[in-house]
Amino acid sequence: MRGFTLIEMLVVLAIIAAVSLLAAAAVTNGFTGARLRTDAKEIAAQLRYTRAQAISTGRPQQFFIDPSAHTWRAPNTRDGKVSKQFGIVFTGAREVQPTQGVGSIMFFPDGASTGGRVQLSAKTAAWNIDVAWLTGEVKLVRGQVSE
Repeated sequence: MRGFTLIEMLVVLAIIAAVSLLAAAAVTNGFTGARLRTDAKEIAAQLRYTRAQAISTGRPQQFFIDPSAHTWRAPNTRDGKVSKQFGIVFTGAREVQPTQGVGSIMFFPDGASTGGRVQLSAKTAAWNIDVAWLTGEVKLVRGQVSE
C-alpha cells in the first residue's frame, strides 16, 4: 500500500507550524515598525503646524508632549496619543517646560524655536523628530534606541 506514515505527517505539520510562527513574528514586527513611523510622522506634522501657527499669528506657540501619559498637544486644541507600546524620550530647553516630566518646544513668530528632540522607540527601532533652534526646521530621521 502506498501512503504516508504518521511520523511523516507529524514532521510536515511541525515544519508548517514553525514556518507559520516565523511568519507571524515577521508580520507583527512589521506592523509595529509601521505604527512607530506613523506616530513619529504625526508628531513631526504637528510640530510643523505649531511653527506655521507662530509665523502666521505673529505670537509664540508651544507644542507639548507628556512621555509618561503618551500624549501630545499642539495649538488650537489639537491633541493626540502615542501608542503605549512605544518609548518616548524628550530632550529640550528646561526653561519652557510647563511641569516636571512634560516636554515643550516653543516656536517664535520669526520661525525660530527653543529646539529639541522627541524620540519614539520600539525594541531596537527608533525615530527622532529633531527641531532646530535657529530655524525651527523639523526633521524626521531614523535613530538609535536611547538607553
